[in-house]
Amino acid sequence: MSGVLNPLFNPGKIMPPISPQAIVQAQLDAYNARDIDALLATYAPDAEQYQLHGDLLARGHEQMRPRFLTRFAEPDLHARLLSRTVMGNIVIDFELITRNFPEGVGTLEMLCVYEIAGQRIAKASFAVGKTTLAAASQS
Repeated sequence: MSGVLNPLFNPGKIMPPISPQAIVQAQLDAYNARDIDALLATYAPDAEQYQLHGDLLARGHEQMRPRFLTRFAEPDLHARLLSRTVMGNIVIDFELITRNFPEGVGTLEMLCVYEIAGQRIAKASFAVGKTTLAAASQS
């Protein structure tokens, strides 16, 4: 089995191809660790992020970095994977994300559709679901 140069996990080392599921999991792990460099390493340099069936949110690492860093400033930020579906180079995650909203801590449902090309995330689309504030869920 021939390997490919994979700077994502071992810079300069020849590694076997990495599955789309492993790439998206590395992205989720880096997000929860708030490791911006590891997170961006899972994305192609020219990757695009969209609202699902909608507007472009960011193109390339230069536009993604500040978007992620803004989220990483939230003290309670955490994405919990509820389900994952993989079909070829497409990975779809359903996540429950804990966030710090102006009204307080809460959760947000998020559907994330990742398209993998060249062992990186080339395109990501996001659909936002229900938002629940912690105070509201405790009553």
